[in-house]
Amino acid sequence: MKVFLRILFFLITISLSYGLYHKNFIDFTFGERVIGFTVIFATFIYLPIFLYHRWKGKKLKDYVLSEKNLKKIRDRK
Repeated sequence: MKVFLRILFFLITISLSYGLYHKNFIDFTFGERVIGFTVIFATFIYLPIFLYHRWKGKKLKDYVLSEKNLKKIRDRK
């Protein structure tokens, strides 16, 4: 999964770079489309996969400030 995410990240970076180059030097409209599709892909495909990978096996209540966790923080001081 880690290798897959790295490959996707590099593909997104390359696509964004290509879109910026194409926008500035060749054709403005097509460059804007490439940048737009890259941002949409990164947001709706890459980001959920990345978040799933990073949060897999972790408990959400360990990271939320609840009364129990606040009490632990206060007791430390």
